[in-house]
Amino acid sequence: MDSKRSLLFMALLFISFLVYQQWQLDYNTPKPEVTEQAQVSDVQSTALSATSAIANDTQVKGRVITLENDVFRLKVDTLGGDVISSELLKYDAELNSSTPFALLQNSADKVYIAQSGLVGKNGIDSRAGRANYQVEGDVFKLAEGQQELRVPLTFEQDGVIYRKVFVLKAGSYALDVNFEIDNQSSQAVEVAPYAQLTHTLVESSGSMAMPTYTGGAYSSSETNYKKYSFEDMEKANLDINTKAGWVALLQHYFVSAWVPNQDGDNTLYTLTDTKKRLGSIGYRSAPVMVASGASETIHTQLWTGPKLQDQMAEVANHLDLTVDYGWAWFIAKPLFKLLTLIQSLVQNWGLAIIGVTLVVKAILYPLTKAQYTSMAKMRMLQPKLQEMRERFGEDRQRMSQEMMKLYKEEKVNPLGGCLPILLQMPIFIALYWTFMEAVELRHAPFFGWVQDLSAQDPYFILPILMGASMFLLQKMSPTPVADPMQQKVMTFMPLIFMVFFLFFPAGLVLYWLVSNLITIAQQWLIYRGLEKKGLHTRVKK
Repeated sequence: MDSKRSLLFMALLFISFLVYQQWQLDYNTPKPEVTEQAQVSDVQSTALSATSAIANDTQVKGRVITLENDVFRLKVDTLGGDVISSELLKYDAELNSSTPFALLQNSADKVYIAQSGLVGKNGIDSRAGRANYQVEGDVFKLAEGQQELRVPLTFEQDGVIYRKVFVLKAGSYALDVNFEIDNQSSQAVEVAPYAQLTHTLVESSGSMAMPTYTGGAYSSSETNYKKYSFEDMEKANLDINTKAGWVALLQHYFVSAWVPNQDGDNTLYTLTDTKKRLGSIGYRSAPVMVASGASETIHTQLWTGPKLQDQMAEVANHLDLTVDYGWAWFIAKPLFKLLTLIQSLVQNWGLAIIGVTLVVKAILYPLTKAQYTSMAKMRMLQPKLQEMRERFGEDRQRMSQEMMKLYKEEKVNPLGGCLPILLQMPIFIALYWTFMEAVELRHAPFFGWVQDLSAQDPYFILPILMGASMFLLQKMSPTPVADPMQQKVMTFMPLIFMVFFLFFPAGLVLYWLVSNLITIAQQWLIYRGLEKKGLHTRVKK
């Protein structure tokens, strides 16, 4: 296979990969264990009632208090103790803006909130209403040098004191939400904790080149990680009993997740309000009995922030899988670690991408050398192959036999140009997903006009340079193509790719450009080495 055909082959593989992933995003529906029309439980009824009331702005309002540490600012409604807003202080809403990125929010245009409470026999949240907590103060901020801030919200009913305690920690996007139950009544009480994330029903967005997923996901004892989209929620209610586990809502670069007590039994569920266009994914834990005169603490955590793999892995098992690298995860994970290691040395994500490209191309050099050596040998055998075609004419069987004999004599593998490309494709796909999923590249500058590696090049300079590098790579391998149509396709391939890459994130285009330049250098060195060895003369003999 000559280099032009290799280029076409790789292009077709890449485009097929993009088409396939878009099809997966649009049409492939996972089939977890669900009940077709699960009966609405008390927690679902309560949550649905509370969600609809929030959307309609009809429920009795509580006070809104502010909780803040050094990485996020939260708004909490004392009615129910729901987190109705989270602003990420380390991430701008837009490039170079002074407005922090809002993840959770509760507005007329979009509802995205984190609800939690106690239901069950003696629950304080029901269809009739939700607990209206009391708290002293309106703004609670972690002081500089302080490692932890505890904010208790209190509600008393029938001789039982319920405290919903929010615990903020320095540098952490994980918020502890603990229910402390102090039963001072003469009767035992039984409650069941629940938590859910409620979001306006939307469709996943993005382009074929850069698809993004917005929707639910969960982890259970049977499944480490699985997406459950809003479309899935509308078709069937999720209903899974599990040890440990978690539920989450994902979007590009950011995630919110409820993590229950990992030592208990939990039921993962979804529900939708099609009239209000709201969907929820949540969990309910097993009932907790609190005897008269006794106290009990129920622990849960809310992550609301960027997809930071190392930190999320410490919060719950498999939560870091929300950074979804697809089937190439086993390659993408070490590549991401390599990317962050190089960035820690060079202090520039663009230079880190170049560094990763250099390392990957160096590792793959034996494959690249085998590929171009095979191409060179095949090209140099063309005169003999043409002579065979003229000699044997329509005798295809004899032609095939003589070709195989020639390949054996000259120690040429006719598939030698294809196999290295096939082996390199998983690595390329892994790099593609690494650059796509890394929140670290969001608003990360390179230099000059490239101030955001996660966005397209504003002046299209990198795509144009990438197209030029592909054109040069073609010209370095001027083997004629017999098929005129294939020749035309190959002639326009750099232009087609250049147009295609206009809409890619600058980081991805930078990777491809640098990869092409390294390939050009490697190809020149390999061909020059073969010429010095006199390969051309040997084959002609």
